[in-house]
Amino acid sequence: MAQGPSLQEQYAPRSVCFGCGPANERGLRIKSRVEGDRLVCVWNPEEHYHAFQNILNGGIIGTLMDCHSNWTAVYAMMRRDGSDRPPPTVTSEYSVRFLRPTPMDQKIRMTSNVVDLLRTKAVVECRMEVGDITTATLRGTFVAVSKEHPAHSRWL
Repeated sequence: MAQGPSLQEQYAPRSVCFGCGPANERGLRIKSRVEGDRLVCVWNPEEHYHAFQNILNGGIIGTLMDCHSNWTAVYAMMRRDGSDRPPPTVTSEYSVRFLRPTPMDQKIRMTSNVVDLLRTKAVVECRMEVGDITTATLRGTFVAVSKEHPAHSRWL
């Protein structure tokens, strides 16, 4: 498993995003790391994220997978462009399939990869697993934004 600082810690340490911002003390603070040609995130749920006893809330699942997948798009664009700075990106759309309840008594692992990379957008597929069981999948589109967009300076 990949170690060292996460992409969020390296490239957006002051980000206040609820899902992935290291500077948001009340957020989920995911840590996405490069592992081969994909991104991996291991996350430990806390009790207050229950939907019901020992099962993770679906909205939290969506947020986790959205943010992790967005960083997958960011990293792919950085690599393609040979950039040392992340492009400002936002979610254009995503769809989550809940395959089975996600238990909270073990670490949650997400793996994601880009399946289509265009000039200003990336399509990403993500899988959430607990142990060796896949509990949810996501397919989403993430786009780089212009200077006029409010999220343009989000990683600064």
